[in-house]
Amino acid sequence: MGSNMGMVEGANSANFCPDCPTQTIYDPPITQYEDIYHPQLVNVIQNIETVKKHHCCPVYQHYYTQSEKNVMVSGLKRRKRAKISSKKRSKK
Repeated sequence: MGSNMGMVEGANSANFCPDCPTQTIYDPPITQYEDIYHPQLVNVIQNIETVKKHHCCPVYQHYYTQSEKNVMVSGLKRRKRAKISSKKRSKK
């Protein structure tokens, strides 16, 4: 009987189909997550403050005055002044 253990007497192993009842066992459940995204309108209000910086910058506007005067010049003094003024120019 030692070698025929698990076999039914007189049955061939190829033709043998035992009547084993079906068993059902349950494993603990597995939690599966599926992320589904839906658009949600979010109003974002951004305040913009405009700072107007005023600067003074000089804009030169020239005004000219004119005056007249009469001077009497003799020919002799004129020549001397001309020579003196030319000497002054050459020293510079």
